[in-house]
Amino acid sequence: MAKKEERFQVVHEDKSLESANRVLRDRETGVLYLFRIEGYGGGLTVLVDRDGKPLVQTYDKS
Repeated sequence: MAKKEERFQVVHEDKSLESANRVLRDRETGVLYLFRIEGYGGGLTVLVDRDGKPLVQTYDKS
């Protein structure tokens, strides 16, 4: 049975003992998201350009 490809791909990650920043790419739309983890909390937001439009990465870096 073929493994199903995950919808979100980690394209960048910075982490320390207490926190992490990950840039995720939606493989279906190409939209980039920032996922921030700090201690026991975290948050997710879409990355936007200066006009407020979502940043899109149209190619797969893997």
